[in-house]
Amino acid sequence: MGLKIDLDACVGCGSCVAACPFCALVQRTDGKVEVTEACTACGACVETCPVGALKMEVAEKKVEAGALDAYRGLWVFAEQRGGKVQEVAFELLGEGRVLADRLGVELCAVLLGSQVKNCAATLFEHGADKVIVVDHPALAAYTAEPYAEAMSTLIRKYKPEILLAGATSMGRGFIARVAIQVNAGLTADCTELDVDLEKRLLLQTRPAFGGNIMACIICPDHRPQMATVRPKVFKHPVPVAGRRGELIEESLPLKDPVVKVVEVVNAMQNEVNVAGAEFIVTGGRGLGAPENFKLMADLADALGGAAVGASRAAVDAGWISSFHQVGQTGKTVRPKIYIACGVSGQIQHLVGMNSSDTIIAINKDPDAPIFGVADIGIVGDLFQVVPEMIKALKR
Repeated sequence: MGLKIDLDACVGCGSCVAACPFCALVQRTDGKVEVTEACTACGACVETCPVGALKMEVAEKKVEAGALDAYRGLWVFAEQRGGKVQEVAFELLGEGRVLADRLGVELCAVLLGSQVKNCAATLFEHGADKVIVVDHPALAAYTAEPYAEAMSTLIRKYKPEILLAGATSMGRGFIARVAIQVNAGLTADCTELDVDLEKRLLLQTRPAFGGNIMACIICPDHRPQMATVRPKVFKHPVPVAGRRGELIEESLPLKDPVVKVVEVVNAMQNEVNVAGAEFIVTGGRGLGAPENFKLMADLADALGGAAVGASRAAVDAGWISSFHQVGQTGKTVRPKIYIACGVSGQIQHLVGMNSSDTIIAINKDPDAPIFGVADIGIVGDLFQVVPEMIKALKR
């Protein structure tokens, strides 16, 4: 983007010079205006010009229409830590398999790291047709620079149509760099994916405006189409034992990272992993006070050690740690049973749990949005209902 001045139209009034907050416009001896390197393309001067001599031009690098056909294949970044493929990679392979089959293309997993070649077998078993492995000492401990360099190099060589990555600290950390380096668009934190078969567009759905609407985003002019997807949004596919595919080993001359990892410390954030739990009991604003989360813990214990979750309202009130938060700004979960107690069910919360197998909602407000997604709804006082549930479970 840059500022363009029509010198023939400029009348030398100087209004734009006075409006520029960065002193980036100067008047020549003939009164005409020139732009200097100090210009930040803020556009403050454009509106002040009485004759419309200034305008902002966007120099967009589009992939030519014919060149779009050169991009084929669906890629999944196979995130691994310590040589162990992360759950989100399998979830994306499962959904990627569905989308790739609909598009009629191959599904490829991209594995970056050091001494990680042995992880390829499980990626094949979870649906990958190909696995591209980049094994390099610079990728041993995750830092954004070498990971982005490796992925960008592969994209330029193989030209994938779509690239998916988990919306994790790793995925969020380097995929944005990749998008910039290959001049592609990126949709972050998607909760749903689909494809327009006629136009070969990836339909990327994500919460917007604080979770108040769900936006469907497309990228028609750039490739690859890139998206990060929240963990637990898609199901873990059933692996096919012995399934094989094509293994491609790429040797890349990666630069040493500017940031070096000295030590990795695994800190325990929570006694129970909410994101990975099969049973979750969640408390919301309806609990009324922090001490009432003990009732949630009692119900969780009665269920055999379920995880305790919380709505954002409960976390923001300081009633419980943010490690328990479920929703758009917390964890995305997919348990077998999700029990929401005193949770109203705003969309910010629903996007984080509406893929649960069975949802049980307890709320005294019959019009609470949570009942719209619940499989079982109990209209009543949670302080009466939950103790009865605990008694029944302990019989």
